[in-house]
Amino acid sequence: MGGAVSAGEDNDELIDNLKEAQYIRTELVEQAFRAIDRADYYLEEFKDNAYKDLAWKHGNIHLSAPCIYSEVMEALDLQPGLSFLNLGSGTGYLSSMVGLILGPFGVNHGVELHSDVIEYAKQKLDFFIKTSDSFDKFEFCEPSFVTGNCLEISPDCTQYDRVYCGAGVQKEHEDYMKNLLKVGGILVMPLEEKLTKITRTGPSAWETKKILAVSFAPLIQPNHADSGKSRLVHLPPVAVRSLQDLARIAIRGTIKKIIHQETMSKNGNGLKNPPRFKRRRVRRRRMETIVFLDKEVFASRISNPSDDNNNSEEIEDERQEEEETKPSELKPDPPVNFLREKVLSLPLPDPLKYYLLYYREK
Repeated sequence: MGGAVSAGEDNDELIDNLKEAQYIRTELVEQAFRAIDRADYYLEEFKDNAYKDLAWKHGNIHLSAPCIYSEVMEALDLQPGLSFLNLGSGTGYLSSMVGLILGPFGVNHGVELHSDVIEYAKQKLDFFIKTSDSFDKFEFCEPSFVTGNCLEISPDCTQYDRVYCGAGVQKEHEDYMKNLLKVGGILVMPLEEKLTKITRTGPSAWETKKILAVSFAPLIQPNHADSGKSRLVHLPPVAVRSLQDLARIAIRGTIKKIIHQETMSKNGNGLKNPPRFKRRRVRRRRMETIVFLDKEVFASRISNPSDDNNNSEEIEDERQEEEETKPSELKPDPPVNFLREKVLSLPLPDPLKYYLLYYREK
């Protein structure tokens, strides 16, 4: 039993490893993964395992392996302003990363069967909004979660641009899932032991692509033994932003542009941001095994075994990289929240400053 990529020492190193193994391939997905620390969604006593490429389950709380989430994020092809529905939204970790990409004019809904998990997700979401500096680097589409069985969604619900289901979908429910999509939308779900991407190309036309061999616990079927009636799940209405909210979004956006222009002027247009610290490369062999973890399985997809023929060259490269990075191995200064500093320096009444900062604690 093991992960598809090597364990990281922190969230950034986990993302580096996912990039190296080609599970993260686009800049938007990388930014979202770096912005939210996976360990924040673990219970304190289990955080030592947060940066391993493994799934985690404790009671009803569940997180898929990072390589699965990254494949899902890439397959969804997220863009600002889209609507997203997360079936089996769990801790809200995936929904929060999606919200960073959707931006302030997107729609971000989740359906979760267990009410205790909904409460856990809300606590984690509140913690992210109030304490993470990453929050100020994005305009966030805050997730809304409802309790219920995702197979009982009201038939009059709106359709979505993007849908993800985090449990194994039986073949008889495939059409039900497809009908949650708008034309042009993308559905990603485990179907017949494969993580599957389905694109709705027309009212009755679909394109299907198998992404990765997986095995998720199956969707829990509705239980009507008590009342004999279906308990329809009503998704949140699509709310219209207030003028106050629109003003806050516009002002924050303008301040970010000013900060960017000031940074460009200070550093010069031709200069790039300093590179991230180089990390020791990890050699991987292709593995034909399948990884099992509490009913969730995923296949490894690692570099070519012919890489082993170049071991001596890689060792020499690693030695040179380590020598090059020695002067830079001092602990870097903590990042500065430039947006917060700029807002607090403005000649504005304090209540307006705090409103622009979402009354955040940091």
